[in-house]
Amino acid sequence: MAFALSTMKVSSSAFANHQMIPSKHTGEGDNVSPALVWHDAPEGTQGYAVICHDPDAPLVNEGAYGFVHWVLYNLPGDLFELAENTPVGTQGMNDGGKPGYTGPMPPESHGLHHYYFWVLALDHQTSLPEGLTLAELLKEVEPHLLGMNRLVGTYQRG
Repeated sequence: MAFALSTMKVSSSAFANHQMIPSKHTGEGDNVSPALVWHDAPEGTQGYAVICHDPDAPLVNEGAYGFVHWVLYNLPGDLFELAENTPVGTQGMNDGGKPGYTGPMPPESHGLHHYYFWVLALDHQTSLPEGLTLAELLKEVEPHLLGMNRLVGTYQRG
């Protein structure tokens, strides 16, 4: 399946869709990942991956744009939520060059940025190695993608 939205719903107790991400989850705060919940996954889902991407970041790297804040995978198909600062799953590399989550921190006076927290539903449980980049993860999971959807948060520095 191509990368297309499905009927799956994604939400967070930390912020509503298209609303401001609390500073606790940003680079200016505690820098911890927000809690996420999803439901109505496509039939046959056996695993998940989660990505957080800021397409508003003024960066281009090897043809990719924006800034990847989180790559998380090897999540089991019976999981429907992630706790704040979750220890669950396998961490990939963010665009800061480190594994795990790194919170929003756009350049000062750069305006409002949008952060897309994507949940990808897969037709099998992955067992991929730690440290994959977003491009590496997508290459592995694209043939197994059943559906995906996202929660969009916003953040802006002064």
